Amino acid sequence: MKPLADRIRPEKLEEVFGQKHILGKEKILNRILESGLIPNMIFYGPPGIGKTTVANIIAKKANKKFYKLNATTASLSDIKDVISDLNTLMGRNGVLLYLDEIQNFNKKQQQSLLQFMENGDITLIASTTENPYFYVYNAILSRATIFEFKPLKNEDIILAIDRAISLVQSEYSDTVIEIAEDAKVYAANVSGGDLRKALNSIELAIYSTNKDESGKINIDMDVIKECTQKNIFKFDKDGDNHYDILSAFQKSIRGSDPDAAILYLAMLIKGGDLKSICRRLLVIAAEDIGLAYPQAISIVKACTDAALELGFPEARIPLSEAAILLATAPKSNSVIIAVDEALKDLDSMNLGEIPIYLRDGHYEGAKALGRMQDYKYPHAYKNNYVKQQYLPDGVKDKKYYIYGENKIEQTCKKYWDIIKE
Repeated sequence: MKPLADRIRPEKLEEVFGQKHILGKEKILNRILESGLIPNMIFYGPPGIGKTTVANIIAKKANKKFYKLNATTASLSDIKDVISDLNTLMGRNGVLLYLDEIQNFNKKQQQSLLQFMENGDITLIASTTENPYFYVYNAILSRATIFEFKPLKNEDIILAIDRAISLVQSEYSDTVIEIAEDAKVYAANVSGGDLRKALNSIELAIYSTNKDESGKINIDMDVIKECTQKNIFKFDKDGDNHYDILSAFQKSIRGSDPDAAILYLAMLIKGGDLKSICRRLLVIAAEDIGLAYPQAISIVKACTDAALELGFPEARIPLSEAAILLATAPKSNSVIIAVDEALKDLDSMNLGEIPIYLRDGHYEGAKALGRMQDYKYPHAYKNNYVKQQYLPDGVKDKKYYIYGENKIEQTCKKYWDIIKE
């Protein structure tokens, strides 16, 4: 018998669970199917969310010979077999090739399809769990439209569970199957948006539970917990998901949301990525907090050093301290703006020479060259300040550093306004 997830596989787009952003009424994939003109497409998203199902539905609507390959096991000879059918009666209307896990094809294998995609002999529908912009070659990307499939919401998974229960009920007409609402919610929660995973748990629960005296199969919370795997958090240190979490982590701290910062930190901790966490915390301390709380980077350095010394699981404690400190600290990006503006000028302007009195004069002959002759030593003047030009002539009036609108920087500004006036 086929797995339950396959037995309830939808036959029409309107039966597909979730993905309403591309499958709903008047949405793009619906319109494509109605038009009958199927373009080259790449479906991108995590497993168990309907990519293969949608591809199968589209394939049945297309008046083309359908082939299905999995790039993890297929070879160049398999592609040549598909191409060879183009000149046969079966391939007279062209071929629709569904290529699952396209990221596992190397460049040569992907390029073997290009000519036939170009002239329309092969319509490619590829799927991948990895970001196609990182794993699919540009020549393929330029000939295909990318559709991102999202993890399913709990309500979509619960609807699918209800449909699955009804199907099994119809297969075993002498048996009543009842599943508690909290058990369905739990199965949806721990699936991580993966419908196949949720349905596998439900199937195991049904077939491993004995009937009670009245002939019912009752699936309660205890049963479903036994039959569900622990939620497996997706984390790939070299993949797209890793950088998405790091980005969300920094943006949450920058946005002064300690709760979101802790959640994304927990994701990174779950992935065991200690080095990236420490590096990112130090960057945030300088880039987003900066001079609004200049001691922050020292504290964060102490926390990250402690984390590296401790290792996991104890490292989670100083890392959390650093993340909450930064999220709740005042913010200023005046430092990064200043240095980036200076770097931009180096690339685009003739700055002129360093003023001669600022140049090194600690060598024989420097005096004859005029080095340091008119330099004014600030500590010899009142308040340790004297006005003189430090910038090269080309940018002598440029302001790279603009004081941030926070207590510490504004205090410094008031001090120097008084001294310089």
